[in-house]
Amino acid sequence: MSTAREQPIFSTRAHVFQIDPATKRNWIPAGKHALTVSYFYDATRNVYRIISIGGAKAIINSTVTPNMTFTKTSQKFGQWADSRANTVYGLGFASEQHLTQFAEKFQEVKEAARLAREKSQDGGELTSPALGLSTHQVPPTPLVSANGPPSDEKLFRSQSAEAPGPAERERLKKMLSEGSVGEVQWEAEFFALQDSNNKLAGALREANAAAAQWRQQLEAQRAEAERLRQRVAELETQAGAEPTPVNEEGPGQALEQLESLVQTKDQEIQTLKSQAGGSREAPDAVEREETQQKVQDLETRNVELEHQLRMTERSLEEARADRERTKAELGRAAQLLDVRLFELSELREGLARLAEGTP
Repeated sequence: MSTAREQPIFSTRAHVFQIDPATKRNWIPAGKHALTVSYFYDATRNVYRIISIGGAKAIINSTVTPNMTFTKTSQKFGQWADSRANTVYGLGFASEQHLTQFAEKFQEVKEAARLAREKSQDGGELTSPALGLSTHQVPPTPLVSANGPPSDEKLFRSQSAEAPGPAERERLKKMLSEGSVGEVQWEAEFFALQDSNNKLAGALREANAAAAQWRQQLEAQRAEAERLRQRVAELETQAGAEPTPVNEEGPGQALEQLESLVQTKDQEIQTLKSQAGGSREAPDAVEREETQQKVQDLETRNVELEHQLRMTERSLEEARADRERTKAELGRAAQLLDVRLFELSELREGLARLAEGTP
């Protein structure tokens, strides 16, 4: 309990944390805002204490001993262990300068506590070590956030330093005798649970939005699959109406017959030409004219047959090309249908997993 002779010798502002007693790894914040942290010297007992009051509660009430060590874990975060309170305190400052000033003052107070202990053991006259410690107050600065190292200590936020006034000193003295560390832990647990609840609510909203999007995609995939089924049925109907292989062989046979007929007519023409050439010496002019007329008729017929042959070949090639295009379109439609069915199956599995994971 503080007395009237206990006076602050240094004050600053920082975010206060205590180590989680369950895990001994995570930090529990003492509040949402920075608090005043002060070094006090008790002239009656010749001891130094670090004190911080948050609202109506004593957040820190740590007596500095020579075996304590203040460790800088980052540029803006430091900590020390208090074996009497069975906890570890952490402070997050607004700047590296504030952290350095607090650490230097911690070393001075620790040395003064060591000297006081030695003099007390020697039984010599005690002097006030606090006289050698200049009261230092850090001017206010804006709130700055920082991140601590990935060790047992994690840095959060820090704020400016302010000197406590006379009214705050009286409140400090009163609260040192009425502080409740249990209430601080309950408040910290409440903030942690509230933050966890907000995260869970956000995750649930995201899951519901994703589920609605998946349902829309599923309906679209179903409609697309139905459309593809109808298209495949139409293509199969068109493929059934195309000429069968028997019909395809028909033009082939006709082509062979036409070629054979053309060859026969060519041979007849050659024979007639030979006969016409050999009959030039014959006196019968009428027979020669008839032979020439037959040759001309045969040549005309031959030209017609060749034209018919080319038309038949062209029709056959077009029929084959149409059939190949129909087959290719059927193959592409079948592949697209397989892809849509696979995507539909994946969407169903995703919805099933979502339904199993949703409380």
